[in-house]
Amino acid sequence: MQQDIQAIHEKIQKESTFVDSLMTEISKVIVGQNYMIERLLIGLLSNGHVLLEGVPGLAKTMAVKTLSSAIQTKFQRIQFTPDLLPADLLGTQIYDQRDGGFSVKKGPIFSNLILADEINRSPAKVQSALLEAMMERQVTIGDTTFPLGDPFLVLATQNPIEQEGTYPLPEAQVDRFMLKLNIGYPSKDEELEIMRRNTRGAFPTVNPVVNPEAIKKARSVVSEIYIDEKVERYIVDIVFATRNPDEYGLPDLKPLIAYGGSPRASIYLAMAGKAHAFLRHRGYVTPEDIRAVGMDVLRHRVIVTYEAEAEEISTEDVVRKILNNIEVP
Repeated sequence: MQQDIQAIHEKIQKESTFVDSLMTEISKVIVGQNYMIERLLIGLLSNGHVLLEGVPGLAKTMAVKTLSSAIQTKFQRIQFTPDLLPADLLGTQIYDQRDGGFSVKKGPIFSNLILADEINRSPAKVQSALLEAMMERQVTIGDTTFPLGDPFLVLATQNPIEQEGTYPLPEAQVDRFMLKLNIGYPSKDEELEIMRRNTRGAFPTVNPVVNPEAIKKARSVVSEIYIDEKVERYIVDIVFATRNPDEYGLPDLKPLIAYGGSPRASIYLAMAGKAHAFLRHRGYVTPEDIRAVGMDVLRHRVIVTYEAEAEEISTEDVVRKILNNIEVP
């Protein structure tokens, strides 16, 4: 087993060389926000979609655009608006008068990196149009199914403070996102640097430093990272504690949780934990990796009751208590 881990470790050293270059290019434009950038890379390495939530002006959109500029791949920014239609996203069939047949005009979803900007500004029918693309990596137009490119990643943003003219994301769609990030404000020093950069008038150019093939190879290595059975059981215990907290010595959480995490939560915890280990050039997953990504994987999968909302107890409060009380192997 030690030899296997050593072999994986050597692979990681070889295939993760682009990570530092990628971080360097992104830091040319984005000041701070290391948490957000690292989680975007975890999504990229795990083939998992990411939902970014934060107040306006925290560089959510800029971070996604900068990441796409550093990768030699197709990028599309889609601005979600109340009048957007599913066909505007996926494409449609167009009637050709010359031969009396229909041809398919593909929509902007046929790219590798999709920035779904302010995704909660479109009604449910448009949001639901993303479901097949996000989960199956394919789109059906008429009676024809078209595969999407590889890699294919949806990076969506939403504003949590402005509710007028917005539509809550359906739970089925929110569950498709591997990670949900809550983006916070920069530190005082970071904000000073942001102010200086944006008042000089000259913006740096981001150079592409990695291609899709390198990302595919890195994903293959990530999937090989060793995860011990004790860590696997630790993951399952965390997810089961969101469903049956009383069985884990947390009976006070039982009336606060309406729905716990699905099996997708266990899968994504393991995948994100492996990617987190990869970013640290490690060939095995530790419980600390799981704790590091636990909140981002679970905050949108645990639904609290009206009683919890009345007591101003958030999903994050519940998840944090579970992570702090489950025995670490």
